[in-house]
Amino acid sequence: MAPRAGQRGLWSQMPGLLLVAAALSRPAAPCPFQCYCFGSPRLLLRCASGAELRQPPRDVPPDARNLTIVGANLTVLRSAAFAGGDEEATDGVRLPLLTALRLTHNNIEVVEDGAFDGLPSLAALDLSHNPLRALGGRAFRGLPALRSLQLNQALVRGGPGMLDALDAALSPLVELRLLGLAGNALSRLPSAALRLPRLEQLDARVNALAGLGPDELRALERDGDLPGPRLLLADNPLSCGCTSRPLLAWLHNATERVPDARRLRCASPRALLDRPLLDLDEARLGCTDGDANEHGEEVDVAGPELEASYVFFGLVLALIGLIFLMVLYLNRRGIQRWMRNLREACRDQMEGYHYRYEQDADPRRDPAPAAPAGSRATSPGSGL
Repeated sequence: MAPRAGQRGLWSQMPGLLLVAAALSRPAAPCPFQCYCFGSPRLLLRCASGAELRQPPRDVPPDARNLTIVGANLTVLRSAAFAGGDEEATDGVRLPLLTALRLTHNNIEVVEDGAFDGLPSLAALDLSHNPLRALGGRAFRGLPALRSLQLNQALVRGGPGMLDALDAALSPLVELRLLGLAGNALSRLPSAALRLPRLEQLDARVNALAGLGPDELRALERDGDLPGPRLLLADNPLSCGCTSRPLLAWLHNATERVPDARRLRCASPRALLDRPLLDLDEARLGCTDGDANEHGEEVDVAGPELEASYVFFGLVLALIGLIFLMVLYLNRRGIQRWMRNLREACRDQMEGYHYRYEQDADPRRDPAPAAPAGSRATSPGSGL
């Protein structure tokens, strides 16, 4: 059967269509050296080559979505570490579609300003388990889409100046939802993190937090209809003194915002060691004057509630004393009679002792001396 005219026209155009499709299509970029590609380069790349990889790979396909580098020796993330060195990059953007970047266990010590420039779509960044010593104040600039930042066990070696650098680095992340700061020995929470307008969860477990002050608690509140962030605070050495009263009151009013509130326990004073914070009454949170006794222990100072209990106890003792004095007064004659009888009994007893002493001291009552041994007794009629 002869083909129709329309079919003949379609078959005649098929070679041209195939040539156009071949010209427009680009071959898939190969997997970078020292990396593993799962599914395809645009799905997931995992680079784990130990100490051999000292900088991010430069041949990552531009359409990659997820990049994981684990166990390398990157040490320093310089400015535009993921955007430079590519001739095809436009405006410094080499990975425009990258949404997740995981850089854990890479011995990263320094993150310079603009280290993540050229990643406009990055939504999740994980720098956990790196010995960071220096963090640029503008390290996270150019990340308008960042929603999750994990810095767990990454700030311990940074020293006291790391908190100030972290405050400066977190300030531009206005879209951040999740922030992980667990295991960093932080003595306070970074103020910039508390002020992030869209923050939903702050993980501050396993740090050195002794509590949260009134200023920090106020910074956690949001204006309008925006909900405040959730806090994870377990495994912190909380000081259950009078400074913890605002935190305890806040927990009672917003327990749902601290999912691990039941795991919050006291580390001091010694009398409340390992006691759950939520089980305490605010009246039991006494203050300390910061001084130490000769044993190096803090001296407790009574709070207003304890002082009131002391006053009440004193009033009770005074009332008991007054009742005792009234009983003595009402029974004064009986007491006088009893004292008189006691005095006479004592006098009779002393007179008896004096009489016996005088009898014993009379020389006429001395016994005759005994005859000397060996002397011969003589009779009256012996004539001798």
